[in-house]
Amino acid sequence: MASAHPSQGLPSGMDPSMVDEYASQSKLLQEFVKIPSIGKAWVFTSKDENASRAMVSVSQSDLLANKKRSFLLNTHISKSSSKSVSFQWSPFPVEMSGVSAVVPSPSGKKLLLVRNAEDDDSPTKLEIWGPCQLENEIHVARSVHGSLYADGWFEGISWNQEETLIAYVAEEPPQPKPEFNDSGYKKEGSSQKDFRSWKGQGDIEDSWGETYSNKRIPALFVANISSGEVRALKGIPRSLSAGQVIWAPSSSYSLVFVAWSDDNGFQETPRKLGIKYCYNRPCALYAAADPFKEEADKPSTDSNKGDTAALVKLTADLSSAFFPRFSPDGKYLVFISAKSAVDSGAHNATNSMHKIDWPTDGKLEGSLSVSDVVPTVMSPQDGCFPGMYCSGLLRFPWLSDGRTMILSSAWGSKEVILSINVAR
Repeated sequence: MASAHPSQGLPSGMDPSMVDEYASQSKLLQEFVKIPSIGKAWVFTSKDENASRAMVSVSQSDLLANKKRSFLLNTHISKSSSKSVSFQWSPFPVEMSGVSAVVPSPSGKKLLLVRNAEDDDSPTKLEIWGPCQLENEIHVARSVHGSLYADGWFEGISWNQEETLIAYVAEEPPQPKPEFNDSGYKKEGSSQKDFRSWKGQGDIEDSWGETYSNKRIPALFVANISSGEVRALKGIPRSLSAGQVIWAPSSSYSLVFVAWSDDNGFQETPRKLGIKYCYNRPCALYAAADPFKEEADKPSTDSNKGDTAALVKLTADLSSAFFPRFSPDGKYLVFISAKSAVDSGAHNATNSMHKIDWPTDGKLEGSLSVSDVVPTVMSPQDGCFPGMYCSGLLRFPWLSDGRTMILSSAWGSKEVILSINVAR
């Protein structure tokens, strides 16, 4: 018994000499996961030009629970006469348990927390926080919409300038399923239970693949944070998947968003192909009216007008347009295009940047002029600008001059920061 095998009790394939090495690697892993990673950050100006506030979203891996935990950190930023910058951080972070998205208002005086439903029977919760209290909590039933998209691609959660409305992208409500009985025919809707009937699965629908395989079609909604009312944006056909919604400056068409068509299969066949990391899916920018404003302007005798709200396609001559951003003065609508990828079929290719001169009166009549800001670079020379390769854009990417946009782009094997003057 004293001469028992030294590897007894060790996992299969593990040599006793490896015990110390595994212990060392385990300690190293625990040290690494203690380092939080920054997800997003927001900076809010104040009346004092030498001071501002910032909020940082960080996450940290929890090895024991096998999940990521998210936190919020706040800090005051101050500049001294010597132009040095100091940060005064809050003593402890605040954990955001069960929160799918964090979106502060433009002024920083309000904060939206999104808590997506954990099961099919629970509502989606929108929490509106003020400086010291919870101002409103909106429970959105599954019959109105499903979970909000918070994936970074379809995702679009946007406050209006007055901070009274929030536009966002969420899964459309479940489509009604057909019912059958033992006679084999489709039943009409009935309020009475029939124990001899059963529900079918309904029409099969393509998904956008990979991380979207269990998600329904993305649609647009607007929430009134005071009344708690949520309205869908009518008039968008189900053949379009909407996303990346933003508010326009004062305009009869208050919302601008991106839409991807179902007809992106071979030779424009009606089939959805995978969209994750695939920038070669055709998409366009659209404008539509705010459903609350539209309802207020609608004559009381016309009860069906809201169901057929007009959409305006802003980029009819481009095969690709996404990441729309308005300049701070509202003169330009700037966006990215992957038309070289769409036209060639490559999953990704050099991007281009364009802008639309937004009408001062807000009326989108006639064709809008689209001009190049950064054209497509097809054959870059050695050491020169290789073209844009942009996979994301800040919510507010503007410098203080209101004309310079900051974004990150691939340049060879490096990720670089580009500064682009859109007014030239």
